[in-house]
Amino acid sequence: MKLTSLKGILFALLVVATFGCKDDLEYGPLVRDNRPAVPVTFPNATTFGGNPFIEVSTAANTPIEFTLSIPASTGRTIKEITRVVGGTTAINPASLNTTANLFQQAPIPATGTTAKFSTTLAAFRTRYPTVSVTPGTATVPREIAFMFLVTLDDNTQIVTQQVRARINP
Repeated sequence: MKLTSLKGILFALLVVATFGCKDDLEYGPLVRDNRPAVPVTFPNATTFGGNPFIEVSTAANTPIEFTLSIPASTGRTIKEITRVVGGTTAINPASLNTTANLFQQAPIPATGTTAKFSTTLAAFRTRYPTVSVTPGTATVPREIAFMFLVTLDDNTQIVTQQVRARINP
């Protein structure tokens, strides 16, 4: 009886040792970070470990402006911001595929390694009337979000991470 139990335990350990330690490369791209070859950054935005953000003031009527940049060392340039989607902080890359969600239909041309997106709170309110843009407080900021589809000079397309605009009084 003891010998049968011992054989069962040894067999189980052999199975775990054989199949439990596969190299991560065998599982494909699902277990790797999905980073583009050319990263898009937002030099005019701030981040504290989350999505980059800018601050806008309703009293000062501050415009919402995001500067998109790619490293010059890549040898690529930005051709255009092909699509822009805005809304609550629940937007995601799939939002870029639905025409009804797009902030604007026409691409925004760019030159060099930077591109600029600019709008106002009034334009945002008009486009997304159900999204609240009332100012938040110091402890609970109100945020709206944007995502961009960027096309490079070689027609490579990159979906940026979500960026936010914090709305202050």
